[in-house]
This record gives sequence, C-alpha cells and structure tokens, in this order.
Amino acid sequence: MSVAPEATERLMTPGEVAAMFRVDPKTVTRWAAAGRIGSIRTPGGHRRFRESEVRTLLDGLTSEAHG
Repeated sequence: MSVAPEATERLMTPGEVAAMFRVDPKTVTRWAAAGRIGSIRTPGGHRRFRESEVRTLLDGLTSEAHG
C-alpha cells in the first residue's frame, strides 16, 4: 500500500517557519491568512505548513535577493 507524499511530509509550526525567514511567527500567520503561503489546520485549530512549500518559497525569495 502506498502512502501519499502529503501524508509523510513534515509539517512545520509557525515558529519554525518564522525562524527560517527571520520574522515573527505572527507574520507567518498573516502570510497564511493572506494566501501567500498554504497552511493546514490541525484538529485543535493550529496552523501547520508543509516543509516543501516553505523551502520553495524561501528559495524563491533568496534567489530574488541575490539575483
């Protein structure tokens, strides 16, 4: 039986994402609310972010900054 990639992918907290971007966790939550980054809601209502999507967004921003 195969498992969907989303099911095995690591999910990151707003704090972990914020540390990667060097911003406040509330900024990450605002980005999610504005649709700039996709998020998943846990049964408890917390936001989680797919690591692959976060890394893609970060790579895009860093290549713009250095390009």
